[in-house]
Amino acid sequence: MLQLRPNCKSCDKDLPPDATDARICSYECTFCAACVDRVLFNVCPNCGGGFVPRPIRPVTERREGLSLAKRPASTERVHLSFDPEEVARFAKTVRDIPPESR
Repeated sequence: MLQLRPNCKSCDKDLPPDATDARICSYECTFCAACVDRVLFNVCPNCGGGFVPRPIRPVTERREGLSLAKRPASTERVHLSFDPEEVARFAKTVRDIPPESR
């Protein structure tokens, strides 16, 4: 099950479960769209992959046990372990390669 993390790992912006500006990589690293576009240049600073919009978990239980109430979002805030300069250097080396070719 996808872990819905509560914040952008870069700027710490709140990203509630219904946030339409939440972005994730294939390892579920979570960032806001502004950081993905303006800081990371669509390069995950952890794995080097690209980002996609994070799915919205349904609030209404339409199938038994499957809803935000039954499978809540994480409350554990996560932050980058790299400093901004390292993130910028890494993104610069990868950002011109399409995510599907990285």
